[in-house]
Amino acid sequence: MPSTTTSKKKTSRAAKSSPRPKTRSGKSPNTAKVLPASQITNYTTALRWLYDHVDYERMRLISYNEDTFKLDRMRKLLDLLGNPHEQLQVVQVAGTKGKGSTCAMLAAMLQSCGYTVGLYTSPHLIDLRERITIDGNLISYPDCAEIFKRIASVEKALGKDLPTFFEIMTAAALLYFAEEAVDIVVLETGLGGRLDCTTVCDTLATGITQISMDHMNLLGSSLEAIAKEKAGIFKKGIPAVSVPQSDEVMSVLKSEAEENGTPLQFTGEDIDFSYRFEANRELGPHTRVCVTTETSKFEHLPVPLQGEHQSLNCGLALAMIDKLKNHGFNLPEDKVIEGLTKTSLPGRMELVHNMPRVIIDGAHNAASIKALIKALGAHIAYDSLVLVFGCGQDKDVAGMLNEVSLGADKVIFTRAKQNPRAMDPDDLMGEFTEMSGKMAQCETKLEDALKLASRAVSREDIIVVAGSFYLAGEARKFFIDMAAKKAKR
Repeated sequence: MPSTTTSKKKTSRAAKSSPRPKTRSGKSPNTAKVLPASQITNYTTALRWLYDHVDYERMRLISYNEDTFKLDRMRKLLDLLGNPHEQLQVVQVAGTKGKGSTCAMLAAMLQSCGYTVGLYTSPHLIDLRERITIDGNLISYPDCAEIFKRIASVEKALGKDLPTFFEIMTAAALLYFAEEAVDIVVLETGLGGRLDCTTVCDTLATGITQISMDHMNLLGSSLEAIAKEKAGIFKKGIPAVSVPQSDEVMSVLKSEAEENGTPLQFTGEDIDFSYRFEANRELGPHTRVCVTTETSKFEHLPVPLQGEHQSLNCGLALAMIDKLKNHGFNLPEDKVIEGLTKTSLPGRMELVHNMPRVIIDGAHNAASIKALIKALGAHIAYDSLVLVFGCGQDKDVAGMLNEVSLGADKVIFTRAKQNPRAMDPDDLMGEFTEMSGKMAQCETKLEDALKLASRAVSREDIIVVAGSFYLAGEARKFFIDMAAKKAKR
């Protein structure tokens, strides 16, 4: 164990919201001036230091290349921290949509089997610490501050080439998981795969969720180009599993797997997989999956998350369980099934208010919006759907608006105040009206958009907030704060 590590600590179960910074640095990694480690004394000052670093998640213009996304920089940072990733057993999931859902199901099943599970995901909805959890518990404020301070104390050795926000978060997660001696880490890829800093980790198995059009300005304007970037997580001899894909995506993934010496299987092709939608008194409308692997046979398991698309993610998670069995993990089927039923994932078709009914979802590309609207129709009874929508400028706006026009009865455009990449609501409304010929409304502030939506619905209608995780997170916080105020009164 390197000198930077400490003895295993009890994971804090603190879960209150993080203080939000007033500003974020838009500087490049080579020009950013950051708070010195000596001035990091608590979680608040640690956040100040973190937000002094470039954050590509919030930048409008990014150069996606080896000069911007440097895996060598990430390796150097981890080396300065004692290479904590080398102490970990890791599974990694990439793809366009469904990464977070797959990771959540996989983590829940592993935890149910008695393993201590580190889960690293992005983005967060409200609290930055949501990204780093052990057995569902957020990293504590003191632990987070301590780890950030230690990263701050070594980053000067990198010279002017400072790590990015996401690289720091990933390094912090890996260091924390190593020090807490977790049994396994479930790692969600950030952007793409080939140049994503999570890819520096050696893995036991990898998964690829459905691939569709997203981040085209960075990953490429075709499904083939995007698929090639996602396949960048493939490693020689390490088993990979993917879900049913379009012909062009499947062709690219197979080609990349062959070139990398990666044994690749697809659910529904190499792995027996099927699903069906049904309804009963106990569970209401839901989807069930059947998955048969080399070591297991799962029959008619209820998918814990709503939406037909979640059956693909569930099948992928179950197939990855099979790969871990081949690495010696003891994963009894009854415990796996028990864990699957306990899966919880905020921000995915989450009901955050009852009167009127308000549902939030992190759907942020055309395929996700289409899947969301289909899932709403299948799982929830309603008369009219009022959609509060906002998205980033770098998204497939036309594709998303097309799905919105097909599924929503009324649309109110707004923007997430915490996202500098958010598209102007007036521009969204103009493009929507021109494309669909339908009327819409807009409000610059989400709070005003929600008030407008609440005046437009009856008891049998629903309000859905979607278009970005930033918007879903702000809506979730709005209703949590509102409930807290009511409780005080």
